[in-house]
Amino acid sequence: MVVISLGVSLIVVDATIVGVLTPRIVADLGLTTTDAEWVTSVYALVFAALLIPFGRAGDLFGRRRMFVLGVAVFAAASVAAALAGSGAALITARAGQGVGGAMIMPATLSTLNAVFTGRDRAVAFGIWGSMISGMAALGPLAGGALATGGGWRWAFGVNLPLGALLVAGALRFMPETRRARAGGSARHEIDWTGGVLSALGLGALVAGIIEGQTYGWWAATRPFSIAGFDWPAPGLSPVPVVLALGALLLAALVAVERSRAAAGRPVMLDLDLWRIPNFRRGNLASALINVGELGLLFVLPLFLLGVHGTNPLQISLAILPLAVGSFLSGGYAGRLANRRGPHRVVRIGMALEVAAVAGLAATVSATTGGLGLAPWMLLYGLGLGLTSAQLTNVSLADVPAERAGQAAGTQSTARQVGAALGIAAIGTVFATSLGHAMADRLSGSALPPERRAAVAHELRESAGTYGRELHATPARAAEAHAADASLAAATRNAALTTAAILALGLAMSLRLSPSGDRHPEESKG
Repeated sequence: MVVISLGVSLIVVDATIVGVLTPRIVADLGLTTTDAEWVTSVYALVFAALLIPFGRAGDLFGRRRMFVLGVAVFAAASVAAALAGSGAALITARAGQGVGGAMIMPATLSTLNAVFTGRDRAVAFGIWGSMISGMAALGPLAGGALATGGGWRWAFGVNLPLGALLVAGALRFMPETRRARAGGSARHEIDWTGGVLSALGLGALVAGIIEGQTYGWWAATRPFSIAGFDWPAPGLSPVPVVLALGALLLAALVAVERSRAAAGRPVMLDLDLWRIPNFRRGNLASALINVGELGLLFVLPLFLLGVHGTNPLQISLAILPLAVGSFLSGGYAGRLANRRGPHRVVRIGMALEVAAVAGLAATVSATTGGLGLAPWMLLYGLGLGLTSAQLTNVSLADVPAERAGQAAGTQSTARQVGAALGIAAIGTVFATSLGHAMADRLSGSALPPERRAAVAHELRESAGTYGRELHATPARAAEAHAADASLAAATRNAALTTAAILALGLAMSLRLSPSGDRHPEESKG
């Protein structure tokens, strides 16, 4: 359990740490805006695209083997990132980290599902869930400390000794589990077509969601180029084309998998899993939870920076109560689940999340700082720890253990799609509200109309950071105060949207039912 928890911590922290480090990386490597965006997004893109294929590979060839290989790939890519001397080198290394992370995550989940049973099962998933949610919040904290100290390369270099420790621990303590092989000539067959369609389809879907805010959801807001290729239709954003391509590839995946299943051949994505009610509902709830968590972690630092000019470490400390609450409740969730049932623990957690975000929306103002956010972030963390700890338990409890890798990869993919959606959806609400609120507050000022429009546009395009420039000029104090009020209004709207999305997750959790603890025989070594 310790080895699995550390493995999960490694990949979750690296998913969230880079956002705070980006300004230092940009300055050190001379990155363009496009380079900086890809450094942040390519990890999540590759990670989400490969979760299902690597989950399936773990079922076939051994989950411990996949975990060890994933840690080795992740550590090697981290060293490459630490030594990167250019934007292209860092982007490539971050993609390599995504490959390693996609090997590690489903291997941890499917091993838990196969090894732990009875009362230990709820506790094990409680620890796993609290690590996921807590480390997602601690990532910006670690990034803030490193950004303040100036050593962003250590964020990647430290993964080498941690990776070596994890490999040794996995070989010593983790049991090897894999799918039991039945007779028949098809038992060694690999569904390469399904793997390629899954990776490309999910990759295109996540890429479109991540880049929609940057390049425009329909009309192009800026030119797009990558690796020497320039987008040939300047009036049309590439985002709808990429999303449509992703939808077509995923539809082809479903058709191919149905055909292979009907012929009795192995499949990459077992569509029968979606007939399990708790698995189906749990995946949707997981996506909605990640929409809320990643949306908040995206918006709140922008609010604090725009209004207070807070440095990265102080921003991270404002988010720390979320991690504290998650660790506290995640550790207790297993015992509560054994008494009340894991499905009820999920409902309690979702209710706390909705209450916390609604409370934040009702109280945030232009004078709110990290201390004012802390009680709501603590309450949100308590709910998140309960929910993340037991939702995976409920979702996978009725999944046969020999298909745990596929199921774990699918649920992790749902989380990643939810994370991308959260940043895109909540970020869009925040940016749109920011521009409208600033335009409204300047409408009665003596500024010329074109100047008012330019200030509102600049505030929106800078995600609120333009407010610090206004504060630096005493003659523009009125505009600066209007920017502060606009940032508070945009944060309220983003929080209300998040609360509504989490309320949908709460409604979905009400349909979760008590689960059996089924684990058919599988091979262990």
